Amino acid sequence: MESSSGSVLWFTGLSGSGKTTTAVQVYRRLQEAGRPAELLDGDAVRTTLGRGLGFSREDRLENIRRIAFVANLLSKHGITVLVSAITPYREMRDYLREHVSGYTEIYVNCSLEQCEARDVKGLYAKARRQEIPLFTGISDVYEEPEQADIVIDTQHHPVEANAQRILEWLCSNRYKEAADWAVQPCVAAGQELLNADNASSREARPR
Repeated sequence: MESSSGSVLWFTGLSGSGKTTTAVQVYRRLQEAGRPAELLDGDAVRTTLGRGLGFSREDRLENIRRIAFVANLLSKHGITVLVSAITPYREMRDYLREHVSGYTEIYVNCSLEQCEARDVKGLYAKARRQEIPLFTGISDVYEEPEQADIVIDTQHHPVEANAQRILEWLCSNRYKEAADWAVQPCVAAGQELLNADNASSREARPR
C-alpha cells in the first residue's frame, strides 16, 4: 500500500464493548482540534459496502477488506480514520497491519458478561437461544489481540479517560509534524476536564 499521512484507528472488540462510543468521543475531540477525521462504523458500513455478505468466516474477511480499502483511500489524503468493527479474527488484524497505511490497533477490552449486560437490543440473548448463528463471543470465536497498539478498558474506565489516552498516544506516536500538534490543546483541555472530574469525585466521597 502507498504510504499515508493519515492514521487509521481500528477499534476491535466484542459487540457492546464500547467501540463506537469511544470512537465517537475521539472523533469529536479531533474535530474540535481542527483535524480532518472520518468515522466508519462497522454496522453501518455492512449495510452498504457489505451488502450481500453473510457472517461466514470468508464473508467477514471480505467485509473487513472492503472497509480497509475505503479507510486507505481516506487516510491517503491526511484524514484520521476511525473504524469501529468487531474484527474478531487475528487473521483479519494481521491483514490490516500489512495492508492499511497508518494502521493503529485499539483493543476495546470488556468482559463478555458486561457486554451482555449492556445489550439493549437483546442480541446476546437471541444468540444464546440459537436464534442468531455465528454470533461473536457465543457461537463464534473472538480471538483477543496479541499485539494491539493501544488497549483500553471500558468496563472500569470512563469513555473520557479512554479517549484521552488514545489522543495522547496519537500525539506521541503519529502526529509528529508541527502542523499536527494542533491536537495538543485538545489533549490538554481533556486532561483538565479529567482532573476536575476526579477532584469532584474525591470531594463527593464520604469521609
